Amino acid sequence: MDWGTDLWDQYDHIDKHTQSGIDLVERYIKFVKERTEIEQGYAKQLRNLTKKYAKRGSKEEQDCRFSNHASFQEILNELNDYAGQRELIAENMITAICVELTKYLQDLKQERKTHLSDAKKAQQNLESSFKQLESTKKRFAKEWAEAEKATQQAEKIENDLNATRLDAEKAKQHAHSRTHTAEECRSDYAAQLQKYNKEQNFFYYSEIPQIFNKMQDMDERRIRRMAEGYCQFSDIEKKVLPIISKCLEGISAAGVKIDEKKDSILFIEQHKSGFERPADVEFEDYTQGIKPATSDSSLNPPKVRAKLWPFSKKHKISHAEKHTPPAAEDFSHLPPEQRKKRLQGKIDDITKDLQKAQDQSDALEKMKGVYEQNPQMGDPSSLEPQITETAQNIGRLRGELAKYETWLAEAVGGDESSNTINNNTQHGIVAADQSQNIYTDFEDEFDDIETPVGQCTALYTFEGNSEGTISITEGELLSIMEEDKGDGWMRVLRAGGEEGYIPSSYVKLSP
Repeated sequence: MDWGTDLWDQYDHIDKHTQSGIDLVERYIKFVKERTEIEQGYAKQLRNLTKKYAKRGSKEEQDCRFSNHASFQEILNELNDYAGQRELIAENMITAICVELTKYLQDLKQERKTHLSDAKKAQQNLESSFKQLESTKKRFAKEWAEAEKATQQAEKIENDLNATRLDAEKAKQHAHSRTHTAEECRSDYAAQLQKYNKEQNFFYYSEIPQIFNKMQDMDERRIRRMAEGYCQFSDIEKKVLPIISKCLEGISAAGVKIDEKKDSILFIEQHKSGFERPADVEFEDYTQGIKPATSDSSLNPPKVRAKLWPFSKKHKISHAEKHTPPAAEDFSHLPPEQRKKRLQGKIDDITKDLQKAQDQSDALEKMKGVYEQNPQMGDPSSLEPQITETAQNIGRLRGELAKYETWLAEAVGGDESSNTINNNTQHGIVAADQSQNIYTDFEDEFDDIETPVGQCTALYTFEGNSEGTISITEGELLSIMEEDKGDGWMRVLRAGGEEGYIPSSYVKLSP
C-alpha cells in the first residue's frame, strides 16, 4: 500500500502528517538537549562535592596514611571520574544526536517543501487547463446559439413575400457564416476537452501519485532516522557503563581494603612517646626525720612526670604552641620515639636529594666528555657553571646528611656508629654511598627513577588531547613510569617511545 494509490485525494492530510513528523524531530532534539543539561549540571555538582570534601594540606596528608582516611580520598577520586563520564554522555548526545538531527531536519524541511510545491504546481496547471476548457465550451455555446438564430432569421426572410431576393441571400450568407464559426468553436472545444482529460488522467494517475509516494518515502526515512536517534539515546550511555562500573568497583575496593588493625598500629607508631610510665611514689616517713638527700629527691618528681603532655587538654596544647619558640633543628624537643622518626625522615629526604644531585653531576660530566671529544656538538666550558653549582650542592647535602646521621645515632644511643659516620665523611667517602649501605630501602627507589614500575594493558581507547597526556588504543601494552598518586592519572610509556599521562581507570594492571 502506498500514499499515491490510496491517498491520491488527501493532499491536506498528507501536508499535516508530514508537518507533524517534522515537529516530532524538533521536539526530540529539544528533549535530548534538556537531558544533556541535566547531565552537565549533575556532573558539575558531583565535581563540586568531591572538591569540597577532598583534603588538602600537610595535616590532611598525614591523616591519609590511615587506610580509612585514604579510602575516602580514593572514593572522592572515583566519584570525580564518574562525573567525567556523565559529562561524556552529555557531550556525545549533543554531537551524535542534537547536531546531526538538526542538520538532517534542515534537509528534511527543504525536501518536504519541494514535494508540496510540485504538487501545488501540478494542481495549478490542471486548474488552468480546466479554465481554458470552460472558456472554449462557453464560446462554442454562444456561437452555436448565434448560428441558430441567424439560420432562423434567414428562413423567415426567405418565406417573407415582401422581402427581396437580395435580402434573402444576405440573410442566408450570414447564417452560413455563423454556422461555420460555430463549427470551428465546436472543434476547439472538442480538442480542448480531449487535452484536459489527458492532463487530468496524468495528474491523478501519474503525477500526484509519484509526488505523494516520494513524500511517503521521505516520511518513512524520517521515521527510521528517529528510530536510530532513539537507540542512540541508550547506546551512548551504554558505552560508558564499563568505565562507570570500574568507578563503582573502585569505590567498593576502597571500602574493602580498609584495615582497622593496621590503622591502630600506625596511630600507635606515630604518637607513642617512648617514655616509661611513672614509677610508684615512695612513702615518706616524717616520723624518722627528714634527710636532706631524701628530701631533695622526693620533693622533686622525676623529670618524666613533667612530660605527661599526652594527658593535657587539646586547647591548652594549642595555646602553648603559639608561644613556644621554633622547634629545635635536631628535633630534641620531641619525645624519643617521635624524634627518631623525624630524624630518619629528614635523612631519607636528604639522601634522595643527594642521589639526584649525584646523578645530575654524573650526567654533566658525561656531557662534558662528549663535548671534549666532539667540539662541534658544544663547548665544554659552557657546562662549568652548572658543574660547579652541582658540586657545591652535593657538598652541602653531604654535610647535612652527616649532621642528621650524628643526631640519629645520639637518639638511638649509638655513639660508636656516630663516630664511624663522621670518620668516614672526613676520609672522603661519599655520603650518598654510605647512606645507601645503611638505608638499603632506597636502592629500589633510585633505580625506579628512569625504569618502568610495572606493565598494564589499555582497556579502552583514550584520545590524549590536553597538554601532558597521550593517546592510547584498546588492547595496547604499556609500561608504567609513574603510578597513580591518587588523582586518577598515571604516567606511561608506549612501545614507540611516546610518554605521558592517561586515566588510571582506562587500563588493567599486568600481574
